Amino acid sequence: MALKIIASYDGTANEDDALALARVLAQAGAEVSIAYVRHTHEPDSQEETLAQAEAEELVSRGVELLGVPGAQKHVVTDRSTPAGLGALAEQLGASVIVFCSDSHTAKGHIGVGNSAQRLLDGGRTAIAVAPAGLAHAGGSVRQIVAVGQAGGGAAATAKALAGALGASVAPVANEDTDLLVFDSRSEAEQGQVSLSSSATHLIEIATSPVLVLARGLPLQFAGTAATAAA
Repeated sequence: MALKIIASYDGTANEDDALALARVLAQAGAEVSIAYVRHTHEPDSQEETLAQAEAEELVSRGVELLGVPGAQKHVVTDRSTPAGLGALAEQLGASVIVFCSDSHTAKGHIGVGNSAQRLLDGGRTAIAVAPAGLAHAGGSVRQIVAVGQAGGGAAATAKALAGALGASVAPVANEDTDLLVFDSRSEAEQGQVSLSSSATHLIEIATSPVLVLARGLPLQFAGTAATAAA
């Protein structure tokens, strides 16, 4: 069964970057869905029908921009974007939620937005964040670096991704790094996302996409079984 990912999309600034990163993961064999979270139901039925139709049209544009055959689209209503996406991930059995950087982020850098940050603080789904401008930078992955913790799955996930994408795994990040894969901190509960202070700092200065795994849960790509390190 293909690994499932969700790309958060609302059509605003930098959202195309999330699609670019989702496209890379699709190339590695992942099954992609595009999701938009509405925050309220309209009290008037006609207004609600119109608002839902507009939301569905927005997500359809995202799927078209993604350009991945078979990509699914979802409109979720929840007061909280991270809660809505987390619930959708559980419903679909998705392993990764992909976000763009915050709209004020400088090109080529990572700026973790509020929704992504909420899910990085105790969420149950791996989180990927694209740097600002990724959609215009090509998005190809040639070198991957794992930032691991004892008992984590970053090394195995990086190896699986590299095999699926025809990339290499490097021991340390440098100017040629195209993707950073992080383990959650070793004190986190099994299956929970939680970053160490050093990992948080590395993400703040990163210039490539980042993928943060839930504790002890490596990801599988293109039929490659990733196993957690002993």
